[in-house]
Amino acid sequence: MQALVHKEPRTLASRIMRWCSDAWEAATETDMIGRLDDQTLQELARDCAVTPDQLLQLTRSGPHAADEMAALMLAINVDPAEVARLYPVQYRDMQINCSMCGSKDRCRRDLDTQVLGREYVHYCGNADHLKTLQRDEPFLMT
Repeated sequence: MQALVHKEPRTLASRIMRWCSDAWEAATETDMIGRLDDQTLQELARDCAVTPDQLLQLTRSGPHAADEMAALMLAINVDPAEVARLYPVQYRDMQINCSMCGSKDRCRRDLDTQVLGREYVHYCGNADHLKTLQRDEPFLMT
């Protein structure tokens, strides 16, 4: 199983169209979640192992809100698919953390300039987990 990493299109028109598409999808999902009654929202959040507020925030973040995490894992030679397979709860928690991160612009910039592998430790909320995974041979890509 190969991790899917969203690669930003290079043309301005493509990026604007992608942004509009993502914004529409997130707005539609947020609207649907927002229409749920409290009990259904709580049950759905419980099923997802998050709080109702986290569920709403994650929905607003959109479907690609944690793409940087998989890209970062690849940049530091950690296999995201193997981590997801062996530690699904930790992987999910890392995705949630990434989705709500306030350093996305810096992360994306560092990914684009290929300095992320040495810079992420200064701002990534998942840095401790990622450094541990880097030391664990089964997760390293060959």
